[in-house]
Amino acid sequence: MDDKRNLILAVLLTLVILLGWPFISERFFPTPKPAVSTASQEAGAPAQPQGSVAPTADAQAQLRPLEAVLPASPRIAIDTPRLKGSISLKGARIDDIVLPGYRQTVEEDSPPVRLFSPAGTQDAYFAGFGWSGNGLKTPDANTVWTPDRSTLTPDSPVTLRWDNGQGQIFRIRLSVDKDYMLTVQQAVTNNTAAPVSARAYGYLSHAGQSKDPSTWTIHTGPIGAFNGAANYSVDYKTIDKEGNQRFETTGGWIGFTEHYWHAALIPAQDKPVVAEFRGSNQRYQADMSYEAAMVGSGQTVTSTSRLFAGAKETRLLDHYADSGILLFDRAIDWGWFRWFEKPIFYLLDWLFKTIGNFGVAIICLTFIVRAIMFPIAQRQFASMAAMRAIQPKMKAIQEKYKDDKPKAQQAILALYKEEKVNPLAGCLPIFLQIPVFFALYKVLMLTIEMRHQPFILWIRDLSVPDPLHILNLFGLLDFTPPAFLGIGVLALLLGITMWLQFKLNPAPMDEMQKQIFAIMPWMMMFVMAPFAAGLLLYWCTSNLLTIAQQWWLYRQHPVLSQAAAK
Repeated sequence: MDDKRNLILAVLLTLVILLGWPFISERFFPTPKPAVSTASQEAGAPAQPQGSVAPTADAQAQLRPLEAVLPASPRIAIDTPRLKGSISLKGARIDDIVLPGYRQTVEEDSPPVRLFSPAGTQDAYFAGFGWSGNGLKTPDANTVWTPDRSTLTPDSPVTLRWDNGQGQIFRIRLSVDKDYMLTVQQAVTNNTAAPVSARAYGYLSHAGQSKDPSTWTIHTGPIGAFNGAANYSVDYKTIDKEGNQRFETTGGWIGFTEHYWHAALIPAQDKPVVAEFRGSNQRYQADMSYEAAMVGSGQTVTSTSRLFAGAKETRLLDHYADSGILLFDRAIDWGWFRWFEKPIFYLLDWLFKTIGNFGVAIICLTFIVRAIMFPIAQRQFASMAAMRAIQPKMKAIQEKYKDDKPKAQQAILALYKEEKVNPLAGCLPIFLQIPVFFALYKVLMLTIEMRHQPFILWIRDLSVPDPLHILNLFGLLDFTPPAFLGIGVLALLLGITMWLQFKLNPAPMDEMQKQIFAIMPWMMMFVMAPFAAGLLLYWCTSNLLTIAQQWWLYRQHPVLSQAAAK
């Protein structure tokens, strides 16, 4: 009886963790919020970098189609294996970036994902670099730069040049690697007799908020790493309510992140910078600025920054972090348990690359997890069987001390000690599977490597819920059930396998326990239906292995099976 009670408690605890964790984490484990000072354009606050695009710029402009905006200004092309697009010579804006390696949907004719779009379009999103300085004529959004070549490739950097006509020449040298990282070298040459002061900066301008919601498992929107700590506490609501958010840091980065895509400004990691999030009228900006530098007569001062614009690929972000970009891997919101989630990801990714099918890789991962926990499961089985074997003695103690519960508890504890039975041992495998289950959940929800990965037949994307719903007769009826009623084939299989798993165990003596065990599989079917199909595939496979394992153990120990039946 106690082992059943423990199992029920373990299942209920699992449900609490799955469904109530956002409330628990907000209440008891709030994300540490680094010191943030709210800046404004009042006295004492740093002015917005001159020449950058203000958050309110183009807010009232009439939106135009992308096809009309792109040819409207002179451009140079971006042509790499993983980036396509162009750079506007007017304002030196990097405002046209497409990721040819990723499609918008699972359909084969789906267009590639577009990350950056020019100002004046509906989803305007772009980056730029420039200078500010008192008494210095600096380039602005209307400056037309002169390039030294027409196409930016990994093998051919491009240098943009502009002469302000007052003795200073500005240059922006752009280079790009084979992935998603651009290196931007800003240089100003002073050909006058007097020194000038120039401050280099960079900015990212984002129209509206992210289309991907920011949740307790996936942070989207403003993001950065400042002074050795990743910052997930600033979001669009923070900027709207509290105003600009300012950070002084050496090393790190600042930008905006989506579910699968990321754009970030990365200053020189050994130079102090001021990083700031700004917002107004549903337009947001992330910018950074270096300390002002004096450019003497005949001298040239340079500063080198980087711009990441691409997919949040785990290995690539880890590579950039290992190469010196502070905490760049934290662009993926792994959360508190990344120490456990990332090894699960790397194992699953290795299985996928070895096998070639992500669904089969999840099944193999399930076999590996269950094989590791098999010795523990054997002990669990022995403990459960022993608990069943001593149930008559426990029943006799409860009858003997039915009017004295403390005495009954003492006698039952003495019985546990005499029979060498641990009533909690049966729950151990369930508790050990919770972190694996949660890690797989995060991997499926977070990592782009799992996006649009098919399994078999109707399952074309394991990172989203099962699309084949029972309530619309598997697509024959033209309507989509709400999420809480979207019972798919995998969710039904989950309920059936859990029911079979419970049926394999002897029926509990308590009527309440019988009712709970009768309802539990179908309740879990509804609870798990909205989760990623890959997660349900893992659970169904785990249930089948549990059924096979229990059947085998009963065959190996028929005496225990008979004792359980009695």
